[in-house]
Amino acid sequence: MEKKLGRRDFLGLIGAGIASVMLPNSAASSRTNKKPNFILIFADDLGYGDISGFGLKDSPVKTQNLDRMAAQGAKLTNFYVPTPYCAPSRATILTGRYPFRTGVVFNPAPDAGINEVALPHSEITIAEALKDAGYSSICIGKWHLGHTLQYLPRRHGFDEYYGILYSNDMRPVQLIENEKVVDYPVIQATLTKRYTQRALDFIERSSKRNRPFFLYLPHAMPHKPLAASEDFYTPETPDDLYSDVIRELDFSVGQIMEKLKQLRLDDNTLVIFTSDNGPWFGGSTGGLRGMKGKTWEGGLRVPMIARWPGKIPAGLVNDSIAGTIDVFPTILKIAGVKVPGDRIIDGKDIWPILTSDTAASPHEALFAMQGTNLMTVRSGKWRLHVRSPGGRPKRSDDWVDPRGPDGVTIIAPYEQAQPSAYPGAIGGDDPKNMMLFDIQADPAEQHDLSKQHPDVVKRLKVLYDKTLAQLPKFKRPKRFNGLRRIKGGSLSYDN
Repeated sequence: MEKKLGRRDFLGLIGAGIASVMLPNSAASSRTNKKPNFILIFADDLGYGDISGFGLKDSPVKTQNLDRMAAQGAKLTNFYVPTPYCAPSRATILTGRYPFRTGVVFNPAPDAGINEVALPHSEITIAEALKDAGYSSICIGKWHLGHTLQYLPRRHGFDEYYGILYSNDMRPVQLIENEKVVDYPVIQATLTKRYTQRALDFIERSSKRNRPFFLYLPHAMPHKPLAASEDFYTPETPDDLYSDVIRELDFSVGQIMEKLKQLRLDDNTLVIFTSDNGPWFGGSTGGLRGMKGKTWEGGLRVPMIARWPGKIPAGLVNDSIAGTIDVFPTILKIAGVKVPGDRIIDGKDIWPILTSDTAASPHEALFAMQGTNLMTVRSGKWRLHVRSPGGRPKRSDDWVDPRGPDGVTIIAPYEQAQPSAYPGAIGGDDPKNMMLFDIQADPAEQHDLSKQHPDVVKRLKVLYDKTLAQLPKFKRPKRFNGLRRIKGGSLSYDN
């Protein structure tokens, strides 16, 4: 059994490990020899085909700022999350560990009484690891790793927090600053704009303090309910609300890039843009099968762009498999901070594939879960669905979303995307256990090749079984576990 240490114990381990920022091939050097800054932009439910340059040749939305970011940096085309839904994916990107190691395999949900699911304090986040290297940090947006007082972001290494602690369709939708409720109910059309402004303010303040920083920006959008500010909302065309939301996210990225340029932080800042899972209704998988909640490619493969002028070659495209699991060790390596040696870190340093289009994946295989189950293994060009990835959701446009806008507790446009706006490829062999697909030749997973390649099935099943043996037994989360409530239905964070 692996030994788990807290952040204070970890400080002793890395005390001598905070080295100079210089890495081989000048990976972390800059003209000023300052420690590099890190910005991690994490969209919510943004699909592989929701932005230009991924999936379909003709993307439904033109994202000029993200296009420019990719043209000036690297684009990874086989980038994966460990689950096709929110909280476990967030735990992984911040710790570099699979959900079965952190224990976050379900979503916390205050309106369902699921209040005890949270990231354990024994886990080490990017913010905690960088803090001891002199970094300031902020989390702006969706946390979803525990909404009770003891698990809020500042208890996990962040200096500041501003955002909604869970999904924007979970009641009560309230805006939190550090540990204080500052807005309830929230007009969701203002969220992207407010989050972006807070990010710009943090970058400005960090520049004046002349201190390296880590900005974690997990946006609310395009998670339902969709909402965009007046500058982007087009009520005269209500069927394109999703496009409005994506255009505003793209504009947000442009504002951040412009701020870095204005403050001359461009060549000393690594910016990463990706998503926590595949799209919901209204989005686009870029021709991949499935959607959010399913372990087809469309639920697990997400766009990934990394930009660092002078360090990451412009216009680089790498097709090797990697994932959000790799962000933690890559950032730590660049910052000159030792990766924790007291626990298993599943992620790998992917700096080589961010700087070379011919660099191979550091992974023999990547795995994905759904709930407590290990579901799939991706190795090279192959994906084996050991457990069935499931069929298309059976919902019609007269389906009533119990977490939809009501104009009182959830304030967002009523014209939300309907189930008919299915985001993934339709058709293909019926879902079942032990399906094998050649993802290079058949990215839409239409043709099961398990009978034609039993040797591949056997090899991947061995990898799967080896990882499956490491899974602990999980308990289903309890409901209505004593969370305090105050007038108006908002949560109380008083001690």
